Parts: sequence; structure tokens; C-alpha cells
Amino acid sequence: MLVVWYRLAVALLHPKLGKNIGNDAMKMNDLGKSGINVSELCLGSMTWGTQNSFAEGHAQIDRALDAGINFVDTAEMYPVNPLSAETQGRTEEVIGEWFEKSKRRADMVLATKHSGKGIAYVRDGAGISSATIKDTIEGSLHRLKTDYIDLYQFHWPNRGSYMFRQNWTYDPSDQNRAETIAHMEDALGALQREVERGTIRAFGLSNESAWGMAQWASVAARVGGPRPISVQNEYSLMCRVADTDVAEACVNENIDMFAFSPLATGLLTGKYQDDAIPEGSRMSLSPELGGRKTARAFEAVDAYLNVAKKHGLDPVHMALAWCCGRPFMGSVIFGATTLEQLEKALGAVEVTLSDEVLADLDAVNMAHPMPY
Repeated sequence: MLVVWYRLAVALLHPKLGKNIGNDAMKMNDLGKSGINVSELCLGSMTWGTQNSFAEGHAQIDRALDAGINFVDTAEMYPVNPLSAETQGRTEEVIGEWFEKSKRRADMVLATKHSGKGIAYVRDGAGISSATIKDTIEGSLHRLKTDYIDLYQFHWPNRGSYMFRQNWTYDPSDQNRAETIAHMEDALGALQREVERGTIRAFGLSNESAWGMAQWASVAARVGGPRPISVQNEYSLMCRVADTDVAEACVNENIDMFAFSPLATGLLTGKYQDDAIPEGSRMSLSPELGGRKTARAFEAVDAYLNVAKKHGLDPVHMALAWCCGRPFMGSVIFGATTLEQLEKALGAVEVTLSDEVLADLDAVNMAHPMPY
């Protein structure tokens, strides 16, 4: 009943939210040639339980499915803004309650993640191993009120990652290759047992490097276990670190990318220009945007906004459509704190960027590389 009243109230306040984006407009991709077909846009959930209520999360799922999105991404450590021991797992509970009420589990391709080491309140900071995988999956299944997960991802590698602005000081010289390969063999053995139990359908990576992707694929081919079919890394017009090595690994290993933060945590919408900090926005909760707030970032945003203006494009549609069009992309994950934001994102599937637009975007990237 709360969801019904919430959706009614939003529809009255925002009449355009009743507009349907036709399912035919939503492209579907065969994820890593696995036979799991996912929509080119994926609904991210990391604010459900902090910035969004259960009812708002349910309304977002309903609208996304109505629009042809069949793919929802979450994680055991969510929600964020802030991360806390008190809220950890609540986002999965939001989805689980929706499954229980809607009886529509079969309509969704569901992805969740096993946290890596370092979060004290998640398994006392333990990393990923055969000793943690089964119990962690059981915990997610309990919160999600389902008996299977379509795509089970490792949130970040045990050996560390250069993601989240760590690329500026990244030093892998202390890694032990033999230990890394042994860990991969151990984890894949545990994942295979979960596949056989029917608790997971497929395996994916997140915040992983090209070398790591290739090694996971190689180990799976050599010793068995599910090969990775996806990698979820940050990717946007302003964060193109995947364009070389990771893109090559995606193509050659049949590993599709999921882009997270395709709007650069809202920077590419233009809402933070001229020192603006909208109430309830991510910047109001995380002032530095995880290290993305720099003078060079705002200069780059101005240049991208000028491209959108020149070609008569909405900057949100331009940024999402650009990500969707990349040749190694499986799905583009976007989050929304309001149904109005969700509706805006849905319009991206009806946008095709011309060669002239793409050339202008590449020119901006060359002028403003790696702005954060």
C-alpha cells in the first residue's frame, strides 16, 4: 500500500513520469555469451536504505521493469551514504521485500557482490575465500528472500585495486603471484560448489584489472569453476581508464563490462557547476565525491556540457548513451534517488549519438584527460 500511495503522489507531482519508454527501445545483451540476457541499462540500488526508503526502492524497481530494464545490481555491503554496520545488508532487504510482495523474482536478473577484505564490520574485515563464500551467499539469499542469485560478483580483489582514485599511487610490487593464483583456484572451487547447489548462476568481477581478468579466465579454463562473464568497473566520459587494457581483456576473454558511476557521481549532469550543492544530493553527503571533486573536473564538465548544448542533447542522455555504445559494454549501471531522475535516465535508450558528437566527445577527453 505504501508503494501505491508513493507512486500516486509522485505521478501527481510529476505528470510526465507516466510516460512509457517502450520495451522495444531497450537493447538486450547476452552477458559474456552465457545465455543470461540483460538490459543495456541496469538499475543500481546502493542508496536504498539510507537516501531511499523501502517504498521508494520498490517504486524504482516497478518503474524500471515497466520500462524494459530487467537487471538490478546490489551488494552485501550496501547501502552507502554512509556505509555503516547498522545499515549493512539493508539494500538487499529492500529487494527481498519487493520479491516477497510482488512474486516477480523471475522477471529480474539479480546481481549482488561479496565484499573484499578491509571492512571491519563485514566478517571482521576478512577477504574472499572458500571459507567465506558459502556463508556470505547464504546471508545474501536470506536478505533477498530468494533461493538463487543470477550473477555473483567479487566486489574488489584481495590483492588490492587501483580503482577509486588509487591509480595515482598504485604499486603492485608487493603482490605474490603464486598466492594470487592459489586464491583464485580456491575461490573458483567454492563457487563451482555453489553453482552445483543452484545458489548462483554465473560469476563476475568488480574493480578488477586487465591482468586479474585474464588470470581468472585462465584459472577457470585450467582447473574448472565458473569463468567470469563480467567486470564492474567505474567508467564514464570522465573516467576512461578501461579504454585500453581492460577493454582488450573484455573483448578477448568474453567478459562484458558494467559501467558504474556513468554520470561521474552526478558531475556530468551539471548540477554541481558554479559551486551548487543541491539539498539531498550526493555531494551534500559526501563533499569530495570520493576524490572526484577537483578544479579540473569542473572544467571538464563545462566542456562536456558545451558538447551537449551544441548538439541539442540532454547531458544525462548523452553520457549514458555514450557508455551504452562502447563495444565492450554489457550494461550501464545508474542510480537514482528520485523517480524523476530515474525517468530522465530511461530516455537515454532512445538516443543515438552521431559520429560528429562522438568526435567532439573524444576531443574533450583529449583536452581534459583523467580530470580526477
